[in-house]
Amino acid sequence: MSAGAGVDLTGKGAVVTGSGRGLGRAYARALAAAGAGVVVNDVDAEAAQATVDAIVADGGSAVAVVAPVGPTATADRLVAAAVEAFGRLDVLVTNAGVLRDRVLWKTTDEDFDLVVDTHLRGTFTCARAAAVHMRERGEGGRIVLVGSPAGQHGNFGQTSYAAAKAGIVAMARTWSLELARAGITVNAVVPTAITAMTATIPVYAEVAAAYDRGEPLPRTVRQEHALGGPEDVAPLVVWLASEASAGVTGQAIGIGGDKLSLYSVPQELAVTYREDGWSAEAIGEAWGSTFAPHLQPSGITLPPLEPPT
Repeated sequence: MSAGAGVDLTGKGAVVTGSGRGLGRAYARALAAAGAGVVVNDVDAEAAQATVDAIVADGGSAVAVVAPVGPTATADRLVAAAVEAFGRLDVLVTNAGVLRDRVLWKTTDEDFDLVVDTHLRGTFTCARAAAVHMRERGEGGRIVLVGSPAGQHGNFGQTSYAAAKAGIVAMARTWSLELARAGITVNAVVPTAITAMTATIPVYAEVAAAYDRGEPLPRTVRQEHALGGPEDVAPLVVWLASEASAGVTGQAIGIGGDKLSLYSVPQELAVTYREDGWSAEAIGEAWGSTFAPHLQPSGITLPPLEPPT
């Protein structure tokens, strides 16, 4: 079954940033298979063209824009490319990203700035340009941002990445309010998949190798670890791009392997009051009696993984 089965995006124009390979490539191909014309964006010209060629070979329509996201000029160029090639922009998927994993005390200014500029600023500038176009056209639209479990839970060694991904979900919730009257939905996808990046994680090396050999993945991998291929994530992007999801906005939706999930908005877990305010001593007393039972974990916790046999 194709990622876009039952969804018709014929006549729609879409932009997918960072779509030369991996998840972005899967999103672009799935949107094109559902009928959308796709602007493929990447910093790697060969990778971008390979995605375009694959879409065209499958009977779809696509053009490439080779540029790094972050600068406003790139965002404007992507919207202009969609309008020139397809007459309109209906769907934006902000997938482009980089990693510079370091613990806090080893993170350089340059590492931090690159990750934040690509993920957070790149999402902002592209979404802003898309929103301007969609509001002016007056026919609504779909903006799909890409988050990460690291942004939901925190993750060791990923200061900049986790912060940027958490910010992206916050922007999705904010923009869903601001763009609602224009009929533009904004949601965040929180994907998990076996990619070139996943293969560098030691615990997943054997799983990634098995996947590359075309072997079926164990149920624990596909369900409890929520890991499949990029093609397992793409159907959510296609659905969010469609009219069927018109009533869904401001959500953070997880998908990977066999697992589909909805993340909550942070909530107050415990509350207490004290007349005339709080002293440090009183806070300490209340903490033990009221708040300690509700302490929240940090980091991503997964069950043990049995390597494929």
